[in-house]
Amino acid sequence: EVGLYLNQVSFTNWNAGGTNSISAIATGKASAKYKDEDLFWNSSMSLRYGINKQESQSVQKTEDVIELISNLGFEKDSTSNWFYSAKFSFNSQFSYGYNYPDTSQPISKFLAPGYMFFGAGMEYGRHVDRLSFYASPLTIKTTFVLDDYLSNIGAFGVDPAIYDDEGNLLKPGKKTRNELGILLTNQYEEELFENIKVNSLVRLYTDYINSFGNVDLEWELTFDMKVNKYVKAMLGSHLRYDNDVKTEVETDETTNQEYVISGPKLQWKQLLGVGVVVDLNSIGKS
Repeated sequence: EVGLYLNQVSFTNWNAGGTNSISAIATGKASAKYKDEDLFWNSSMSLRYGINKQESQSVQKTEDVIELISNLGFEKDSTSNWFYSAKFSFNSQFSYGYNYPDTSQPISKFLAPGYMFFGAGMEYGRHVDRLSFYASPLTIKTTFVLDDYLSNIGAFGVDPAIYDDEGNLLKPGKKTRNELGILLTNQYEEELFENIKVNSLVRLYTDYINSFGNVDLEWELTFDMKVNKYVKAMLGSHLRYDNDVKTEVETDETTNQEYVISGPKLQWKQLLGVGVVVDLNSIGKS
């Protein structure tokens, strides 16, 4: 399924004031499902990219998501709602991210960060429509920061670079960070009203070794509203808390080193769009 959501505002002699702007979000979704007796394999991909242009400013990025999820399950008892499950997920972004209006130095890039989860556990909900709970006591979380500048300042929790007293680089920052912990997820899908669906995905993760009990949170909530076969509206909310993502840094002008001066904070992103969506699967069937 591919879609394009647009928003445009224009003012001419408008006495209340305002700024002309146009924004767009392109989306893509794909899924594949396989079933063979006691085994099943479900995979999905979600891509989103959005930009905004105001008349007095340069183009700015508003949305940037690459998400892959794959779930392999084994159903020992066909009458039970519990089954064994192994899950893989990967998240990153397409392009540079900036702390607008400052565009002199990117604060994120493709695979900086990138997050990969892989683990095994038990899931409840195989035969419960639209609702599932997953628990994995052994999940590996790998954080990628494949950029020299960002890895050297220790962005996204990787070990920062080591400098001497004169600011010379002795040891570059690490490009990856590996953790082993507990992962809990809850996924819920429901049609609240006719042509209005809600999707919720909650992910909770805590690491055994580095900071056990300090829980990383991801909660994505999306409302899909269908006007007709091609026109849809979307309302989304994304809450995130990650103890490894610090919010501010300060530069020591003497050594040119950067230090974290503020800890992690709850992050929140909202999204609203109306646009044209084409379901490629339904076209193939027709």
